[in-house]
Amino acid sequence: MSEMTADSPLETAETSRPRLASPRQVLRDLDSRTAANGLIGLVFSATGPLAVIVTAGGQGHLTAAQLASWIFGAFFLNGLLTILVSWVYRRPLGFFWTIPGTVLVGNALPHMTWSQVIGVYVVTAILIVALGLSGLVDSIMKLLPTPIVMAMVAGVFLHFGTGLVQAVSHNARVAAPMIIVFVLLSAWPRGGALIPPVLGALAAGIAAVASTTGFSPTLNDAGPLAVPVFTAPEFSANALAELVIPLAVTVLVVQNGQGIAVLEAARHRVPVTAVTIACGIWSLFGAGVGAVSTCLTGPTNALLVASGQRERQYTAAIVCGLLALVAGIFAPVLVALMLSLPAAYIGGLAGLAMLAALRGAFLTAFSGRHTMGALIAFLVTVAGIDFGGISAAFWGLVAGILASRLLDPSQPA
Repeated sequence: MSEMTADSPLETAETSRPRLASPRQVLRDLDSRTAANGLIGLVFSATGPLAVIVTAGGQGHLTAAQLASWIFGAFFLNGLLTILVSWVYRRPLGFFWTIPGTVLVGNALPHMTWSQVIGVYVVTAILIVALGLSGLVDSIMKLLPTPIVMAMVAGVFLHFGTGLVQAVSHNARVAAPMIIVFVLLSAWPRGGALIPPVLGALAAGIAAVASTTGFSPTLNDAGPLAVPVFTAPEFSANALAELVIPLAVTVLVVQNGQGIAVLEAARHRVPVTAVTIACGIWSLFGAGVGAVSTCLTGPTNALLVASGQRERQYTAAIVCGLLALVAGIFAPVLVALMLSLPAAYIGGLAGLAMLAALRGAFLTAFSGRHTMGALIAFLVTVAGIDFGGISAAFWGLVAGILASRLLDPSQPA
């Protein structure tokens, strides 16, 4: 992730307005680095985060058709939104689904029907749109000190770094070649310009898996193509009271907060109001096929801006979105492939891809103001203790802001 410097200020307010690029301009701006970042962003989303959906579906005993429909919405619909918004605003704006929100839904499914969950999705989407139209979200985000938000982001991203180390410990035959190729390409500027280090690590890992453990994806009887399954919403008062507010918080504060912080640290101004409204509208579309709420995801956007020229990074989001369309259409194949790869490959690739983002998050969090608040936010987030059905990342923000006000009195929050 690019670091903000004194001589490279954030984009001006005018650039937060739509700046539609022509198809020819998009092709000119596309290069090997942005294409690789887009590919890695999709690969990341199709591994660990996808596993969260599969786990949540299992908790609710969803049918294979319902699960494939959920995954279709998560990839195809959000890929379409990513392409449209990134193209219109000419900046990397990657939309996928709320991971902590998916965990909330999975925990609720054992005592809640699928139609009640769909009702929760619909009401949450309407609430997000209303908050976006009110303009309050932009004001709320401006009240959050960037160091504290980035400390929370560092806490969320930390397990990617530790996962890289664990991958070597658990399966060095797969993880070690990935790391070696990544280091060689990073230390050799000319080679890294031809083959981005993370893309080289991806290829080395596939070769290592094929030559050692091997993998044989197995499709179920549903076939390779996803078929959307439409479920009528049921509006249960208990279900709405349990999930709507926590789910909206995971989208607006936890996930969008990460995404905005990551992109602004990389010197991309985010149109917060437009992003919020888009998340709400697309969440409503996604509810129709069983997909959890849409958000401006932090980890994927960190991968999209991990390298390359800032002005060209929007093409990484467009590539990611295009690949997401394909992934959504072939959702059953995606699930089979994901389940066939060893954990060391997934953990190693995600860890290497997130190294720059993790470093940037730490630099932003602890190199200036609000250091005590940032430390508390980081610790609470890393502790991973949820309270009231809301993820630790949210409580990390709350604790960090309170700590900053009490323990950093000279640093106004």
